[in-house]
Amino acid sequence: MPSNVDHHRMARRSRSCHTVFRMRVVIAGGHGQIALRLERLLTLQGHEAIGLVRNPDHAADLADVGATAVVLDLEQATVAELTAELSGVDAVVFAAGAGPGSGIPRKDTVDRAAAASLAEAAERQAVRRYVLISSMGASFDPPPDTDEVFAAYLRAKRASEDDLSTRDLAWTILRPGRLTNDVGTGLVNLQTSVEPGSVPRDDVAAVVLGLLHEPATAGTTLELVSGDTPVADAIARFA
Repeated sequence: MPSNVDHHRMARRSRSCHTVFRMRVVIAGGHGQIALRLERLLTLQGHEAIGLVRNPDHAADLADVGATAVVLDLEQATVAELTAELSGVDAVVFAAGAGPGSGIPRKDTVDRAAAASLAEAAERQAVRRYVLISSMGASFDPPPDTDEVFAAYLRAKRASEDDLSTRDLAWTILRPGRLTNDVGTGLVNLQTSVEPGSVPRDDVAAVVLGLLHEPATAGTTLELVSGDTPVADAIARFA
């Protein structure tokens, strides 16, 4: 995890994206590396961050960044259970993933099916704002020589994007490039299409935060790598 100093620096950089109201945001995959960064940014700004986690042992890590953990297995939860957890929520972020080491079946049950269930729950609960963290490469069929598990991951992400795009939600799809743990610079290249590249998880979290605050980005699919444009300015181009 980046230091508290780094997170405070990220929060200051993204303040121009803020609105003054306090948001209540649910983050699926709440113990993930991007999710923990996002939760810290949200709480630093006075918002309420609620992370859905499968492992109760992870609750302490969320508390450390100021977030509240709700123990709920996305693969097993019903849409009704998910809907109940979205009561009084202003926005949802799907940051979950089957993770390294998981096989093809879990790419489907987490990266596709769980995303679809959460989106349906958001519809039922009338939670309009929904940000899906997807992946670069999800926009086309993987080449024949692609590792079969990674190919399944990309197909699952594409299926989750396709499902979300049909729903009555103010959705935004974000496709980051290769993720790194480098300290974020706050400078990005955010476009509808970019050349493949890498991006620090710090900067992905800052962009997601900015997207939550900019409803004009609803209905857009954006790709993200490191660049030379401040996060707030990059998002403002789509406002």
